[in-house]
Parts: sequence; C-alpha cells; structure tokens
Amino acid sequence: MALARWAATVGGYTMGSRVLGFARDILIASILGAGPVADAFFVAFKLPNFLRRLFAEGAFNAAFVPLFAGTLERDGRAAAKSFAEDVLTVLLWALLLLVVVAQIVMPWLMHVLAPGFADEPGKLDLTVQLTRLTFPYILLISLVSLLGGVLNSLYRFAAVAATPILLNLCLIAALLGLSRWTETPGHALAVGVTVGGIVQFVWLIVAARRAGMSLRLRMPRLTPGVKRLLVLAAPAALGAGVAQVNLVVDIIIASLLPPGSVSFLYYADRVNQLPLGVVGVAVGTALLPLLSRQLRAGEADEALKSMNRAIEMALLLAVPAAAALIVVAGPVIAVLFERGAFGATESGATAGALVAYAAGLPAFILIKVLAPGYFARQDTRTPVRIAILCLAVNIALNLILMGPLAHVGIALATTLAGWLNVGLLAAGLARRGFLRPDARLRRRLPRMVAAAAVMAALLWGVAFALEAPLGTDGLRIAALAALVVAGLAGYAAAAAALRVLSLSEMRALLRRPPSEEQGQG
Repeated sequence: MALARWAATVGGYTMGSRVLGFARDILIASILGAGPVADAFFVAFKLPNFLRRLFAEGAFNAAFVPLFAGTLERDGRAAAKSFAEDVLTVLLWALLLLVVVAQIVMPWLMHVLAPGFADEPGKLDLTVQLTRLTFPYILLISLVSLLGGVLNSLYRFAAVAATPILLNLCLIAALLGLSRWTETPGHALAVGVTVGGIVQFVWLIVAARRAGMSLRLRMPRLTPGVKRLLVLAAPAALGAGVAQVNLVVDIIIASLLPPGSVSFLYYADRVNQLPLGVVGVAVGTALLPLLSRQLRAGEADEALKSMNRAIEMALLLAVPAAAALIVVAGPVIAVLFERGAFGATESGATAGALVAYAAGLPAFILIKVLAPGYFARQDTRTPVRIAILCLAVNIALNLILMGPLAHVGIALATTLAGWLNVGLLAAGLARRGFLRPDARLRRRLPRMVAAAAVMAALLWGVAFALEAPLGTDGLRIAALAALVVAGLAGYAAAAAALRVLSLSEMRALLRRPPSEEQGQG
C-alpha cells in the first residue's frame, strides 16, 4: 500500500508538471514562434538540460541513491548525513569549475553545438548570450538532485516530485513579467531558467531541514564513499549519455537547416513526450523491481510472464496513441500552439515532425520495457552497446534524410533508430531465453493494431467533420476535446469488440499484483 501511495504521489505531481509544461510551451510558441530567438533559446536550454539528464538525474542518481540508502540502513542517519555532506562539497566545487570554464569557452562551444547558426547574422551571438544565462542551472539542478536523492531515501517523495512544477512556474512568470525589461523574450526565459534552479534548490533545502537532514559544507575530500560514487557513476553516465548525445546530434544537424527547424522539432517532441513519459516510464519503473524480485527468487517462468504482460500493457496504450497522433497531428499542433507568432506555416511544419516522431512512439516505449530485462540481470553493457550502434545509425540517417525531408527527416531518423534499438534488445533477450511471446500476447497484438486502425479511421472522419470548428477561435479547444473523446470511445469500443482487454481483467490488474495474473484470453 505504501508503494502505491508513493507512486501515486510522484505520478500526480509529474502529470501536473507536464500539463503546466504544455501551458509554458503554448505561451512560448505564442510569443517567440519558431524564429531565431526561439531557436537560440531552445539550444541554450538544451545544453544544461543535456548535462542534467546525463549527470544530475541519470548517472548521479543511479550511483548516489543506493549508496546513501545503504549507509542509512546499515550505519544510521549520522553516517548517511556525513556521506551526503562529503558528496555535496565535492560536487559543488567540481560544478563551480565546470560553470566557470563553460562561460569562458561558450562561443567555441556554440560553434560545435549549433554550427548552422553562424550563417545568420547575430543568431550565434544571441545563442551564446542565452546559454551563458542558463548554464548555472546545471550547478543548481545537480545540487537539487543530491537533495532529492536524500529525501527519496527517507521516503519524502512529494517535495522532490514538485520541483519541476516550480521551474515551469518560474519560466511562465519570467516570460510574462520580465520580457518587457529584457532585450528579447528569450533573455527573460534564460534568466527564468536559472532563477527556477535557485527556487528548486531553496525548496529542497527547506524540505531536507524539515526531514532532519540539513547538510553542511565541509572541506572537499575524496573519501572512500565519494570514490565509490565516482566509480559507480562512470558506467551509468556512459549509458545515459548515449541517448542524450543522440538528442544533441539532432540539434546540431537541425541547426544546419532553414530557420525554425530546431523549434519545429522541439514542439513536436513535446507532444510526443506526453504518452512516452506517462506510459513508458511508468511501465518500465514498475517492471524493473518486479523482475529483480522474481529472478532472485528463482521464478524464471514468472519473470517471463511479467515481461509479456508489460509488453502487452505498453502496446495497449502506445499503439492507439501513435495512431491518433499520426492521424490528427495537424489539429493537435494547431490548437495547442497556433497563436501569436506561431502561424499556420509553423503548425504545418511542426505537424510533419510529430507524424514522424509518433510513428516511433511504440518503439520508444518498448525500449523502456525491454531494457529492464537486462538491468534486472545486472547486464548494463548490452543495452549500452546497442544504444551506441543505434546512435551511429541515427546520425547516418539524419545526414541521408535531412536533404529530401529537412527537419522531418531528422525526426524520422530518430524513429527508425528507435525501432532498430527495439529489434536488437528483443533479439538479445530472445536469444538468451529471457523473452518468448506467449499465446496471449501473440493473440492480442494484432487485435490491438486492428482496434487502433478502427479508431484512426473514426478520428479521420470526425476531424474532417470538425474541420471548421477546429480552425475557429473560441471553438477549436472544444472541437479538439470532442476529437479526443471520440478517439478514446472509438478505441474502447473496438478493443471491447475484438476482446483486447475485458472489464474483468482490468479489475484483476487493479486488485492483484501482476505476477498473480492468470494468462487467460
């Protein structure tokens, strides 16, 4: 019951953050559109975000939380607090050095990250200015990650889960309240990023103090615990880095395309990330501990069944989500973003990228489901090798497709590389006997596809009928809501008719642990 309560807490705040993030992006699209200032800000925001995902929330969390929680359990709060203070001090000085060096080399760094911007007068200089304003965020969010690891280990989840909401609120406030005082709205947003980091850091300092874990700065020293943290973080950083490098490569290549290309990809990816974040992360997060427990207990057959049910659950939601986004990409982008500086031309370009990304949505979600099959068996090398290969394929496809398809080619390359990643992960598990689709999965997968096809046809018809309201101010939000309801109802009806998932099975999923499911059809 406690685990369910914690998951509900994190999930609720995460959904709230994503909804607020959409409001933020709608506001940015309205004021900045997809022009040079928007391109410059998205690159400036991408760099500290890249480092955040790579180190702060990726490698660092993967290494710090087990060590801190283990020390807390074995040696008590005082020893755990001492370890956290040692890490805090070393982390702070290392990050201060990184920020200072980055501020100095920023012009040369931008020539690497956005080389195409140099061809447009003033655009590269603007990107350098904005990135210098946003870069201190990596220092702040890394410290936030450390405090978050401490609080999560103490089962204080709410404060940590709320931190992304604070960042979104700061960005919205900066855009609405600071833009009139800055050179461009992009400068206001860049300041808002760093201010958001400060607010998040102070928020968690207060939360840690209330939890009885107020950390002090010490003299920096490489204790055995800190050295162990660095050893564990290195391979984790490599694994997390491959996916993040993939995103940076896309930005580098997109910067060589016509103005607005970086922004088109950003807005399209934001829409695609909603089902990916909710479905993929939720299923993958739940599956890893379940597989780990079953394998430690010697329940190989149960682990195989859990993998099948996780794939089934992921595809049950991913396939219709992908079909819907492909069919109604245009109306979705237009209703969400088409206002102010973001016009019909920008909507059309962004919708094309969304169609390409949506075609890979099931793959992106399956990667998060299949990877725990390796991690639960303490095999972190194989997924990294596969990811590196797929990174190379993605770069090659980017260069091939960017010519004929422009920014849509970059999105399509990401999708094709994602499907290759799924194929290689699945083949590796199957070859070792860790993945074998059972009769239930083989029977239901084509039914899911058929139900999604029925829903897609219905959506196409409804979108055609609502074409006028979807293009009318004051009516288009209601028209999009009607489109969403029609899609959900259509898929539910088709799934019920095709016996994809019965109501009794849904009750069973809610009432019993997945390991106790009876594989009935």
